[in-house]
Amino acid sequence: APDVTKLEFFNGLGGFTADGDEYVTILRDGQSTPAPWINVIANPVFGFQVSTDGSGSTWSGNSRENRLTPWSNDPVSDRSGEVLYLRDDDTGNLFGPTALPVRHKNGVYVARHGRGYSRFEHTHHGIALDLLQFVPGDASIKISRLRIRNMSGRTRHLTLTAYVEWVLGTSRTETAQFVSTEMDSVTGGMLARNLSSGAGAGVAFIDLGGRQTSWTGNRMEFIGRNGTLERPAALVRRAALSGRTGAGLDPCGALQKSLVLKSNSSIELVWLLGEASTTNEAQAMIKRWRGADIDGAMQTVRGAWKDLLDTVKVKTPDRAFDIMLNGWLLYQTLACRLWARSAFYQASGAYGFRDQLQDSMALLIARPALAREQLLRAAGRQFIEGDVQHWWLPQTGRGVRTRVSDDRIWLGYCVAHYIKVTADEAVLEEILPFLDGPALLVGESDSFFLPTTSDESATLFEHCARALDGALAVGVHGLPLIGSGDWNDGMNEVGAQGRGESIWLGWFLHLVLLEFAPSADARGEHVRAESWRKHAAALRTSLEQNGWDGDWYRRAYFDDGTPIGSATNSECRIDSIAQSWSVISGAADPVRAAKAMAAVDRYLVRRKDAVMPLLTPPFSRSMPDPGYIQAYPPGIRENGGQYTHACAWAVIAFAKLGDGDKAAELYSLLNPINHAHTYNDALRYKVEPYVVAADVYSETPHVGRGGWTWYTGSAAWAYRAGLEWILGCRVQGATLLLDPCVPRSWTEFQVSLRYHGTHYELAFENPDRVSKGLVALTLDGTDLEASTGLVLLVDDGATHQVRVVLG
Repeated sequence: APDVTKLEFFNGLGGFTADGDEYVTILRDGQSTPAPWINVIANPVFGFQVSTDGSGSTWSGNSRENRLTPWSNDPVSDRSGEVLYLRDDDTGNLFGPTALPVRHKNGVYVARHGRGYSRFEHTHHGIALDLLQFVPGDASIKISRLRIRNMSGRTRHLTLTAYVEWVLGTSRTETAQFVSTEMDSVTGGMLARNLSSGAGAGVAFIDLGGRQTSWTGNRMEFIGRNGTLERPAALVRRAALSGRTGAGLDPCGALQKSLVLKSNSSIELVWLLGEASTTNEAQAMIKRWRGADIDGAMQTVRGAWKDLLDTVKVKTPDRAFDIMLNGWLLYQTLACRLWARSAFYQASGAYGFRDQLQDSMALLIARPALAREQLLRAAGRQFIEGDVQHWWLPQTGRGVRTRVSDDRIWLGYCVAHYIKVTADEAVLEEILPFLDGPALLVGESDSFFLPTTSDESATLFEHCARALDGALAVGVHGLPLIGSGDWNDGMNEVGAQGRGESIWLGWFLHLVLLEFAPSADARGEHVRAESWRKHAAALRTSLEQNGWDGDWYRRAYFDDGTPIGSATNSECRIDSIAQSWSVISGAADPVRAAKAMAAVDRYLVRRKDAVMPLLTPPFSRSMPDPGYIQAYPPGIRENGGQYTHACAWAVIAFAKLGDGDKAAELYSLLNPINHAHTYNDALRYKVEPYVVAADVYSETPHVGRGGWTWYTGSAAWAYRAGLEWILGCRVQGATLLLDPCVPRSWTEFQVSLRYHGTHYELAFENPDRVSKGLVALTLDGTDLEASTGLVLLVDDGATHQVRVVLG
């Protein structure tokens, strides 16, 4: 086992390597993680997830529509559809490099989750195993390299078996009867097809480096009647596999190879699992990767991730802050949210309109092209009328049309922010078609269908403008209509009759209208720009007149005018996001905004439990019924749990108010590392300490337990909150705006930023122990105007030194 003294934040189960790039979990003598701790490994078209215990699921093209192997979110059994087995042919003993499905209680299992790979180590009776798994950046293939070393002092006779359960669709229940397997006469690998998918179906394959000597495509043969993955019949009876393949079987893929290892000898085998469009392409992929330089391919993967994640590097007095900001948050955002769109708790494969737009904003410094691509992808899912698909499946275009009110507004917000950061005004001239489809009927909240592509196309600007124009309707309080939910989809009954209003949406829309109006002016659309500004002004008046509750801002109004988020309510007396966005929007009365955030601190920050609920008290018996949010148990997810997305917004709000101590404190509270410092902490939190959880439970008996991890937009907002608002590093075209708001205890910190081919090394000093304000700013020894906080960026290939003094 690794030396735990060299691991940072070791909690009895795992810790980070010294560079923070890898999380190492060590399971001893039957010990296990309290929930499956996974890694999501993906490129834009292929990927897999794998848990610390070794269970996993692989997909090609789309993580829901085309699973090659089964996806399971059973936290108790953590069942896998992919296994590597070794059998000691002298004793019949089964074991493997991972803790599942065959577990020996007197052994040590080590799992290393890194950016773009996972690695597993285990030694059993003198046989040392080292399994490396990754996906190359340019191929639809999963590479599993197993190194076996005999340290027992005697010759060993082993059988290696690589096993998969084929899905080739959404679920085995639907596809099993249609899957056909065959051994390829050209390569000797096993091919698998879903015959129900037609001529255009892909060809999946597995291969054991061409060394397989027996095989089967029959799961019944391999597992046995009433058998288990822990003791499959084919391995217990020690007979060679039958070689049976074809259609009409309970489909699987099992490849076997016998090995003889002399003392102190070792062998390396490569297991390939992938998919291609045709048989010829599958054969070419097998041949290519059989002879590939695996170490070289792995270094390419690690190098690509390092290049992206090293665009910005930070060093502060808060090591947990650094580890998350220097890689894990951005890795979670890109690998899981944008590429895989899958994790242990959800495998949607879909794009969420507002979800992936927000995710992409975290990539604007590291990979702006990916953000641009997402802006155009989302705009192409807009109907002629201006509303959008709430989510859609990219392979088919099927998606859901809803009355959710905030989706369309995020397009304008994200486009405006993209232009501010990149200065890419040309994006507004991109031409994109609209969608066409049946409008929602009266009383219909949503409809799932395949829309057609309209004959009408327009610029991205017009897509944004049409979306904003369609968001201007207000209710009796002069506030935006909430529809079937705003950011909080769970409040889907608040405005079901078309009259409910959202105060949070008012702050958000106010900001976006003013941010986007200059783009209308630049195109000569002065009437439109002026109407947006007038509407924003009217919103501001209505928000102050009808949103203020006395100590904080209300959240919304039901169809019948009943308020939510008011001191008069017995449930949901205060909601976080209406307060945070009163500050973020810049629209609220400054005195009231500060008072509202003080209420957040007083009622929604529970320091003893290290949680910050979205709202309090949770819904339980509220009438009128707010919607399915009330179906969650109190303190779970949106219903009064810590919804980390909102917590990141609170961090930004406190930073905008100049309270660096509070901003950093809340950031530390949402940081997953700080939920698992000790073994008991880890048992309470349960989920991964290296990626953000969407929610943390706040009510007995589950206080402090993490919920939905990986597949959450909280990661992107946590990244932006840390970099842009606490550290205050905001790129604006060819300018870097420095406006940090840090805890007063930080006397110094550093940021390294790469601008194209040029490096800027920023050294911040805080001798007076303040949170905000600059008194000195120099670039390569030349004084700049500190009050502006502006540094002009040039791409000259050099390294520039920036000195920043707070005071």
